Amino acid sequence: MNFTNSQIEDFTIPSLEEVHLKPISKNYFKIIVINKIVVYGIFFLILLMLNRFVDDVAFQDNFWVLFGVLCIFCFIDFTTSYIAFKNRKYAIREHDVIYAKGFLTRSITTVPISRIQHIEESRSWLARQLHLSTLNIFTAGESGSDLTIKGLPKDEAKQINDFLSSKVNGRI
Repeated sequence: MNFTNSQIEDFTIPSLEEVHLKPISKNYFKIIVINKIVVYGIFFLILLMLNRFVDDVAFQDNFWVLFGVLCIFCFIDFTTSYIAFKNRKYAIREHDVIYAKGFLTRSITTVPISRIQHIEESRSWLARQLHLSTLNIFTAGESGSDLTIKGLPKDEAKQINDFLSSKVNGRI
């Protein structure tokens, strides 16, 4: 057996930029918004309760400043979440799964199908209401999932799960 380890020229390496990444379901943004509304609702409620029950003059004088800062932070968080949501995309290729996400720090994760040990499909209560699923893809030697794709339509997640499971088990 002859061992070879030839260098690959740049022009022969497939370009990741040429891959058509598919966006996740727009319904997933509803889950993001609902979660943020709950969290910011709690913050606003705490601030309003403090305004009602705290008699400290310094707090009362600065209440509207704190309220405005919280409103601005909330607006910025919702805006960046929307932009980051637009960057959540995935692709299933013959030999790997690709997932891209992020806004300020964009990350692209590629998991070779040959390294996949198992796949889990999960659905939260809210995701079930919106007919969405999350795929967790696990590879060898790691604790926890290596790739999580949230916001997939339920039927599409099932198809991807079945396809990847068949590839992993050698049926395709």
